[in-house]
Amino acid sequence: MHIEIRTGQFDPYVEVSRYQRTTLNLPGQYGATAVFVGSMRDFNAGDSVQAMHLEHYPGMTERYLEKISAQAASRWDILDSLIIHRVGELRPDDPIVLVAVWAAHREAAFDASRYLMEELKSRAPFWKKETLPDRSRWVTRADE
Repeated sequence: MHIEIRTGQFDPYVEVSRYQRTTLNLPGQYGATAVFVGSMRDFNAGDSVQAMHLEHYPGMTERYLEKISAQAASRWDILDSLIIHRVGELRPDDPIVLVAVWAAHREAAFDASRYLMEELKSRAPFWKKETLPDRSRWVTRADE
C-alpha cells in the first residue's frame, strides 16, 4: 500500500503504469486493476470556478490515508493499493486524486476502490478554497 501527497501536477496513467512496473512485484497474481481519477471541474454549486487551493495537515492526512488503505486491505482480498492526492494550486482539468487497487478479481478491486474514494471525499482532512470570477470561498462537504 502506498500513499503520497503531491504539490505538483502528475499524470495518473503514467503513475499507475510506473507503479506496476517498478513497485508492484506480483506477476500473474492480479487479474483486476480498478483505477479512479478525480479531476478539478470548472463549476461547483452553480458557479464558475477558475481555480482551487487545496490544503491539508501534513502528517495527519498521510496517517489517515494509511489507515483507510489498511482498512481496505483488511476488508477486501486486495493485493495492493496506490493513492496519490494533490494539494496546492489547481486549475480546471488538473488531476486531483488517483486511487488504484490491484486484486485477483474485479469485485474486490472495485469495492475497495469505491471505499477508498468515499472515505477520501467524506472524511479525509483536506480543505478546498475555490476562486470564482468575483470572489473566493471555502467549500463545505455539502457543496461538493
